[in-house]
Amino acid sequence: MKVVFMGTPEFSVPVLDALLAAHDVLAVYSQPPRPAGRGKHDRPSPVQARAEALGLPVRHPVSLRDPAAQAEFAALGADIAVVVAYGLILPQTVLDAPALGCLNIHASLLPRWRGAAPIHRAIMAGDAETGICIMQMEAGLDTGPVLLRQATAIGAEETTGALHDRLSAMGAALIVQALDRLPHLVPEPQPETGITYATKIDKAEAQIDWSRPADQVDRLIRGLSPFPGAWTMAGAERLKLLASRVVPGQGQPGEVMGGLTIACGTGAVEITTAQREGKRPMEAAEILRGLVLPQRLG
Repeated sequence: MKVVFMGTPEFSVPVLDALLAAHDVLAVYSQPPRPAGRGKHDRPSPVQARAEALGLPVRHPVSLRDPAAQAEFAALGADIAVVVAYGLILPQTVLDAPALGCLNIHASLLPRWRGAAPIHRAIMAGDAETGICIMQMEAGLDTGPVLLRQATAIGAEETTGALHDRLSAMGAALIVQALDRLPHLVPEPQPETGITYATKIDKAEAQIDWSRPADQVDRLIRGLSPFPGAWTMAGAERLKLLASRVVPGQGQPGEVMGGLTIACGTGAVEITTAQREGKRPMEAAEILRGLVLPQRLG
């Protein structure tokens, strides 16, 4: 098929590679380069960088509501567009331009966790499973009928970072299957029940409230790892907590019970990976060699 690919972050890169191996990628659309790093120089998105390395033409319009951008998109004459974590709204004119429409790869079992942060929210909510849906795109937010879905269990100690990588690989494999089977797939409308929305992560959510139950604290830590990272104060220093598990124990909320085991409102969590300010992520034992913890974190 003649495919237009639309994506921006690292999550989308394996999908681009898989499509290029199986189909003719006419062009790649990605968000414009953004200032990044200490010098705040414009840095291309991971998708743009990968596409340019592969010799593919890249376009990064600021908006697709511009008639000129819409005409340029339509002129490609694509059979289909594949969209994954692109970051721009596609107007109906763009959705209708490819002969077979636009397909979206979404990292949840729709209609649960429509929206921007489905991987984070699934872990933070304590979901037992999540997955990938291949969806026909409509003007609404992740409302279109589903062509294919694949579920996967969420590991007891899995972080958003680890689940992100697994779902990215799953999405790459599933979209290739979907395109191969497209004439035979029956679109399944999403049910009207069970709809939830995965709102963007607000950094204000990241400070740990040790009075909450241990399972909620653990899910917050894993759900916000590696970014933005749940954090707590260890004396005067902010400590980012990146991996954890629920363990037996009881004490005052925030009490350091030995090593990096911290009491919660009920139960306790053991921190297995953390990051000091200005340092790289480290295992708990390495953190404790260089940091004297107070009696309580806050």
